[in-house]
Amino acid sequence: MENKKHFGWSQNTLIALLGITGCLGLGLMLPVIPGNSETHSKETINIKDLSLPALTEESIEGIKSSMLTSWQKEASTKGVRNIPQRFQGTTFVEAKLPASEKVIALTFDDGPWPQSTSQILDILKKNNIKGTFFVVGQMLQEHPDMGKRVVAEGHTIANHTWHHWYHYMNPQASAFEVDNTSNLIYKVTGVKTSLFRPPGGIKTNGPYAYAKNQKYASIMWSSDSVDYSRPSVPKLINNVMREARPGGIVLMHDGGGNRSHTVQALPQIINNLRKKGYRFVTIPELLELQDKQLQMLAVKKK
Repeated sequence: MENKKHFGWSQNTLIALLGITGCLGLGLMLPVIPGNSETHSKETINIKDLSLPALTEESIEGIKSSMLTSWQKEASTKGVRNIPQRFQGTTFVEAKLPASEKVIALTFDDGPWPQSTSQILDILKKNNIKGTFFVVGQMLQEHPDMGKRVVAEGHTIANHTWHHWYHYMNPQASAFEVDNTSNLIYKVTGVKTSLFRPPGGIKTNGPYAYAKNQKYASIMWSSDSVDYSRPSVPKLINNVMREARPGGIVLMHDGGGNRSHTVQALPQIINNLRKKGYRFVTIPELLELQDKQLQMLAVKKK
């Protein structure tokens, strides 16, 4: 009996401690609003007035929803934006801009990969450049922190399918490839992307047609580094510079294989383009520039 009483007392004590811990946990969840101590003294909350049962599953979901909304707003201030309507459901290779408008977009496919994506982000940050990253869904699932960093540092994140398959896929498989990737991008970063790039630039195997039907802008490229074949660093640089032009889109890779040559070449590519007077933009910024140019031309025709 004595042992039973002792166990009963310990169990009651444990329940009480759990209750206290729960209250403390709830206290830690309450937001702390910065301000001066005078303001705080006027807004002191009486703990007796708190109704703990009111913190239901529904209210917790509300808190989570509010946090996500805040995250999305933060993402929108870092260059994430909707694309102009005229480009929805279209294929875009480059912007047709005046020769004096020397802008170019650096894009990176097949990531995120822990080492090469991180190294490329470091280079872009050092040079104060924003790029566009077309991520593979299964790689983002493996390395969500890299995806978060892409957005946190002001770059654009976009859809490059879930598996990066080249073979033909039926409508259901194509929908999976595109939708699951966009859903994960949203879940990880809070960004709803409307940009898509078909793996290998293939337009006939299913995902491209599905993305087009869903009003994604399919982004191709005008300057191919051919870094997937691992050319020498000088050759890689030459590949980019040979086809660089105002309004152009440069294709490179931060994942999908050994990208050490891309990492080595990128600083020199940036320097060479800057010497030629180029400034760097994201794909949404490039689309906006093209949209404004077309609007101006339309006004002149009237």
